[in-house]
Amino acid sequence: MQSFAGSSRLLIKLTKDQKIISRVACVGPPTQMPAVWAITSIVRKEKIDCQSSLLGCSLIPACEDHHQEKEWGSFLEFLQKISPEQRYPEVNGGYSCDLKPKEQSRSSDRNFVVAHPSYLKTLGQAHSCWIFGAIAELVDNSRDAKATKLEVAISMIYSKISGKDIPMLSVIDDGRGMSHTDIYRMISFGHGQSEADDPDHIGRYGIGFKTGAMRLGKDALVLTQTANSRSIAFLSQSLNEGKDNLEIPIVSYRRIGQYMEVDTSVHNEDSAKYNLKTIKRFSPFDKYLIGEKTGIFKENGTGTQIYIWNLDEWGSAYSLQWEAGMAGGSSFHHGGIFIRSKRIRSRPGQMSHTVPLDYSLKSYLEVIFLDPRMKIYVQGALVKSRPLAKSLNKTVVENGKVLGKSIQLTLGRSQLEWEQANCGIFLYWHGRLIEAYKRVGSIIHNGDCGRGIIGVIDVTPLMDDSNGQVWVHNNKQGFQDCEAYAELENWLGKKVDEYLDKYVDKIQVKKGNTQYKPDHEWVQCDKCRKWRMLSSDFDSKTLPLEWFCFMKPFNGRCEIPEEEVGSGLITISTKRNGYSIKEPSESRNSLPEKATSQSEEICDGKLSEPDEDDVRLSKRQRTRATRSCYDEKSNETEEDDDELLAFMRVRSRLPRSCKKS
Repeated sequence: MQSFAGSSRLLIKLTKDQKIISRVACVGPPTQMPAVWAITSIVRKEKIDCQSSLLGCSLIPACEDHHQEKEWGSFLEFLQKISPEQRYPEVNGGYSCDLKPKEQSRSSDRNFVVAHPSYLKTLGQAHSCWIFGAIAELVDNSRDAKATKLEVAISMIYSKISGKDIPMLSVIDDGRGMSHTDIYRMISFGHGQSEADDPDHIGRYGIGFKTGAMRLGKDALVLTQTANSRSIAFLSQSLNEGKDNLEIPIVSYRRIGQYMEVDTSVHNEDSAKYNLKTIKRFSPFDKYLIGEKTGIFKENGTGTQIYIWNLDEWGSAYSLQWEAGMAGGSSFHHGGIFIRSKRIRSRPGQMSHTVPLDYSLKSYLEVIFLDPRMKIYVQGALVKSRPLAKSLNKTVVENGKVLGKSIQLTLGRSQLEWEQANCGIFLYWHGRLIEAYKRVGSIIHNGDCGRGIIGVIDVTPLMDDSNGQVWVHNNKQGFQDCEAYAELENWLGKKVDEYLDKYVDKIQVKKGNTQYKPDHEWVQCDKCRKWRMLSSDFDSKTLPLEWFCFMKPFNGRCEIPEEEVGSGLITISTKRNGYSIKEPSESRNSLPEKATSQSEEICDGKLSEPDEDDVRLSKRQRTRATRSCYDEKSNETEEDDDELLAFMRVRSRLPRSCKKS
C-alpha cells in the first residue's frame, strides 16, 4: 500500500480472459483487495438494484509498457461505447482520463504488434516454390553471426498439446547470439534495411527469419545467448489463432557469469513471468526442456538455437523427409534431410532427372557458399563443402565488364556434373548461391550440348546498385528483371559459347571411361578453414575426415596464405604414344584390318604416329563422314558401318609423313 494524493493506493493487475489489460492503481481501497482482478462480465449501472450498498474506489492507469497503455485505452473506449451517457470528467480532484489511446511509447518491451495473425501464413509463401530456400534463410543468419559451426536436424519430441511425439526442426549455431534489441528486430515487422553495405553480410531485408520459419512450420521458438544476455522469443500461429492482433512473447535475462536474472531494463518480472508462462502453455518447452537446451551453450558460450514444429505437410505426411543415420557409420550410413516429392526444379533445356541439389539438403549446402568457412552438419553428419570453382577440369577464368562493373567468370568441366548430365552457371551474391544451373547461350535450348560444363561467378558488384538498389529477390532465390541482369545474361551466353566452341565442340579421341579430374585437388583445414591446393593426381578421398595443414601431403602451417584458383592447362597428354584413334565401344577398340591395310599402302607400308592435330575431328567433319558412311553402306551391318567410319577418319587426316611433298 502506498500514499497517493493524500490517499492510499494499491497496485492491481486488471485481467480478462486470463490476459492482462493493464496494471492499475486502486485509490482509496475500502477494504483488503486481491492483487489480480479478473473481469468475468460487465453489467450496466442501471441494471444494478443495490448500488447504494456497494463499496466504491477509483482506478487510475499505472501501465508498465506500451501494450498495457494500448489495452487500457481500448478498454476505456469499450466502456464508453456500452455506456455513452457516462462521463469521467474528474478523478480525485483534478485527474482526467483521456479515452484515446496514448501516443506510442519507445519502450522496447512490446509483445504485440499491429498485424493480423494471418500475415504469418502470408510470409511463408515467399518460399512456396522451394522449401530449402526457407532453411537457407536460417543458415544465412548463422553466417552473418560469424558462426563457425551450424547443426541442422529433425528429431522427434513429445508434445503435451498433441499428446504424441511430433517432429521438430532445429537449427543451432555458435555465433555471437542476439541481444534483446537484436531479437526484437528479428521477430518484429517493417524495420528498415541497413545502409551499410557489408560484402560479407547476407541479411538485408529483415524478413528472412519470419519467412523461413513460417514456411517450415507453424510455430518457432528462438533461444539466443550473448556474452551478457539471454533471450527467448516465440513466433507462433497456434498462439495467435483467433486473435485480431499478433502476440509475440519475449523474455530477456541479464547474464553475469553463470548468474541469470530478469532484465528489468526491458520488462518487469511480472511481464517476464506472463510471457514465459505463455511460451510453456503453447509449446513443447517446459522449464526442464528450456534448461536442457540452454545447456548447449556451455560455459561462456554464445549462439542461437531455433526450434520449429508443426512442420509443413505434404498430403498425409510432411514436406520434409529425414533419415537419422547411424553413429560412427560410413558415409553411406549418414542421415539426411530431403524434399519428399524429390521433384526437379524447372530450367530451360533441362535434360537430366538427377539434380540432387534440388531435393537433398546436404547437396545444396555443399555449394551454398562461394567461400565456405563454416562447418555445417545435417542430421549429425558433416557436410563436405564443394567449392565449385576449385573442382573443375580445363579451368578458364574470364574477366570482363558489364555496365562498367568488373566481373569474373570461372568456367570448366565437372566430372560429377558430367555423370549427372547437368550444366549451367552458378550465380553468387555476397558469397551466397542465388541461382544454380543457370542456362545461357546455346545451352538454353539443349542442356546436353554443354554437359558437365559449370560456371561460377560472383555478381555482387553488378547487382548492388550505387544508389542503394539491390536487384535480388527478397527470398534470395533469383534476380529481378532489370538491365543489369539482362546484360549479364548476354555476356555469360557469349563466354559459354566461346568455351564450347574452343574446348567442347572439338572431339578429342580419348581412352574409354576417361575421368575428367580437376586441374587441382583441394582440401580444407578443419582448424583455419583455409583451402589447400594439392597435385591433380592426388586422391583427396584417402585423407582422414579431420585434416589439418600440418598433415600430409601439405605439411605446412595455418598461417600460410590461401592460394587462388587459376586457369588450367588445356592439354591432351604429355606423351603422344598413349593415344590412338579409338572409340569407347568394344567394336571400335582397334582399327579395322581393311582400313589399316589401305592406309599402310598409301604410307609405303608404314603408319606414322599422329600428332596432336591428327587426333581431333570437328563435329561437322564427323557428321559429314558419318553421313557419307551411311549413304554408301546403308544396306550393310552395323559392324561394316563402324569399319568404314574408321577408314574415313584415317583418310580424312593422313599422317604428315604420308603426304606428298
